[in-house]
Amino acid sequence: MDKSTSFSLNGSGWEINLATPVVMGILNITPDSFFDGGKYTSEKNFLFQTEKMLKEGAAIIDVGVASTRPGAEEVSKEEEIKRLIPAMQSLRNEFPEAIFSVDTYRSKVAQLAVETGAHIINDISGGTLDIEMFQTVAALKVPYILMHIKGTPQNMQHDPQYVDVVQEVKYFFRKQLRKLKNFGVSENIVLDPGFGFGKTVENNYELLRDISSFIDLGYPVLAGVSRKSIINKVLGIVPDVALNGTTVLNTIALMNGSSILRVHDVKEAVEAVKLVGFYTGLK
Repeated sequence: MDKSTSFSLNGSGWEINLATPVVMGILNITPDSFFDGGKYTSEKNFLFQTEKMLKEGAAIIDVGVASTRPGAEEVSKEEEIKRLIPAMQSLRNEFPEAIFSVDTYRSKVAQLAVETGAHIINDISGGTLDIEMFQTVAALKVPYILMHIKGTPQNMQHDPQYVDVVQEVKYFFRKQLRKLKNFGVSENIVLDPGFGFGKTVENNYELLRDISSFIDLGYPVLAGVSRKSIINKVLGIVPDVALNGTTVLNTIALMNGSSILRVHDVKEAVEAVKLVGFYTGLK
């Protein structure tokens, strides 16, 4: 955990110090996400869930309205905007002090979300699915989460192949970071190896083991393993009963230097941060 001490995220009037890792709570306002699709599509339910996650210690609420699970049907840009903007307005009105990220790979959606009150752009494509994303990030001057994906959500799990997954993901990060720098963006970036996004189970565990190699690029790393197949395929279970496995892998991610945990279950992740922090503080 001590590898995150020099990192922070900041925007207009706010800052998140990553000296101690933080938890990002997932808010899926979607009908078809792999774990909680359909639970939070109504305003009453997504406001309730947001309040719950904030009370449990979430530093960031990650809002997504279009599922990117393997094989998910693509949602049009117009439909994504139709779902997202009223929800974002409602969230900002109800929780004006909270920090929200928007989970989208479309630059126009990201722009509208930030103009409506989102603070961070969380792009599962790392700038590969919309060529205008990096220019938009530069213009908006907000933190950007750069994730690696192989392919698209529709085809990413169709036999993904790597010679060396860690080095190939690291090469991708270097390439995209150079592009961002060309637009004047060199700070407020978070790297996400993209667990489950075009990787085999073995690939995912190799990335988890080598999180520190991505930190060497000079940016904090986000780990998003919550209730995913990286757990379920090994244990032979389904997402509904994958909380214990999620906590185990979150602990490994923290021990290897991850600064942000993206999770469905905030309370348990916050506890993992506290316990790992206490443990490492005794060393």
